Amino acid sequence: MNKLFADLLNSSLKASVDNGPRIKQRRGVEIKSSREVQIMRKSSHIVATVLSEINQMVEPGMTTGDLDKYAERRIREMGALPSFKGYHGFPGSICASINNEVVHGIPNAKRKIKSGDLLKVDTGAYFDGYHGDSCITICVGDISEEAKKLSRVAQESLMEGLSQVKANNSLLDIAGAIEDHVKKNNYSVVEDFTGHGVGRNLHEEPSVFNFRTNELPNVKLREGMTLAVEPILNEGDKFCQTLKDGWTVITKDGSLSAQWEHTILVTNKGCEILTARE
Repeated sequence: MNKLFADLLNSSLKASVDNGPRIKQRRGVEIKSSREVQIMRKSSHIVATVLSEINQMVEPGMTTGDLDKYAERRIREMGALPSFKGYHGFPGSICASINNEVVHGIPNAKRKIKSGDLLKVDTGAYFDGYHGDSCITICVGDISEEAKKLSRVAQESLMEGLSQVKANNSLLDIAGAIEDHVKKNNYSVVEDFTGHGVGRNLHEEPSVFNFRTNELPNVKLREGMTLAVEPILNEGDKFCQTLKDGWTVITKDGSLSAQWEHTILVTNKGCEILTARE
């Protein structure tokens, strides 16, 4: 389990968003009602819309700060709050991680995006009491075939994992499908960071791991569970380190990293992708 996620579950965290309501962290895996699911469809649609628009607008010369301002404006225009802004002190509405940056890249008005960059954009929206959360990887401009393949395999591994989502399957079914696809393509799964439950709080139980392990609870999936599934792949080895800013995580060996994430609903028949993009 990643340290940040563990801290979130074990702390007495009260606030999830800037200027948002004070929310008591609840324990255990939550089953959402039909009313709650309907709200999460809206919050997740806002996230999907913003990421789709960012994917279309990114071009060399823009800054990650430009993308952050755009995301915050659009999230608020659609009646939501940016889930990430102010969360444990994070300054942005998006995480913008480039090339060997794995997760939690801080958007910066001086950080220019270049042709050839592999850009991960992760964001969340808090609407009517519930969060949606999703991440995409964007191949910017004239990018290498190796980088394109890493992004493609990361997205494929997410979908392989989601193919195992249905009531009475388990988290290990998801993890095994992801790990097998990653290893088949000779990449590594980052183990320091996992997916998570999502709903009233941005991070809820359970930890949705992307590799086979006996160290985390192998929760049985039940109808009404809402999860953020987010495999992270490195082109080199799995080891990461956090920079002095306290947020940005990079690969230790300097290799490229890619991530894809969806917020999903567990159903009796399978998986409803709440953050599906058109």
